[in-house]
Amino acid sequence: MTEFPSATADPARTISAEACAGLLADLRSASPLIQCITNAVVTNFTANVLLALGAAPAMVDIPGEAAQFAPVASGVLVNLGTPTEAQRAAMLEAAGAAASSGTPWVLDPVAVGFLTVRTRTAQQLVAQRPTILRGNASEIIALAGSGGGGRGVDSLDEPAAALGAARLLASRYGSVVAVSGAVDAVVPADGAVIRVANGTPLLTRVTGGGCALGAVMAAFASLTPDPLLAATAATGVYTLAAEKAAILAEGPGTFAPRFLDALAAITPADVRQGLVLPEDS
Repeated sequence: MTEFPSATADPARTISAEACAGLLADLRSASPLIQCITNAVVTNFTANVLLALGAAPAMVDIPGEAAQFAPVASGVLVNLGTPTEAQRAAMLEAAGAAASSGTPWVLDPVAVGFLTVRTRTAQQLVAQRPTILRGNASEIIALAGSGGGGRGVDSLDEPAAALGAARLLASRYGSVVAVSGAVDAVVPADGAVIRVANGTPLLTRVTGGGCALGAVMAAFASLTPDPLLAATAATGVYTLAAEKAAILAEGPGTFAPRFLDALAAITPADVRQGLVLPEDS
């Protein structure tokens, strides 16, 4: 059993709604170009999420081109949802090129744990020290070496149960670890815990609700040298927009387009007023 650090340490720092709002304004001005190596199920939704928010998607995911593109992209997403042999090669190329060139990159280790191919690939990728590591609680626990993962892409654990694993991964690889759930947790290498309490259960009822967040994190990470701020701002903007969309949605079918509209409409003022960053939860 992997020994995890204490999950009760006090936060070493905080993140403000004002800082997150400023980063959203920066994104709208910069329109960062995000290379997405992601799974076949969510490609279209992920691209539309980035476009709605104000970023530019680039689905460059074949060997040879992936390494060429990563150094010129603003940020890179590597998502292990449907890891074909060719895509795994492209992932490793892009991660290596991003690390060498200083391009921020996000690893989303979808469904790691029980499934051997993606778990082995995730272990190779995390060793290249992603800027941000994003997953649900079961995925984070499994990648840290304890637990067999969730039920496919669904978590069997709450974010609070993954804090020790998140701290271990953040300390080992120097990554910020973002754990998705009803209350999201963002953990940097110093062991702080930043919580984001916005969102809606409807995000779990549409394909790509979690996966697209990894792309948004890559976009925000391209705007600041502070990945803790980037991961928190991305989570906050994304979940606050989802919250707004859920008010008008009749169910999952109407939620998805309303969510894209909400991402396009959300303003820095909305973030200042609506972002919930509890110190304890």
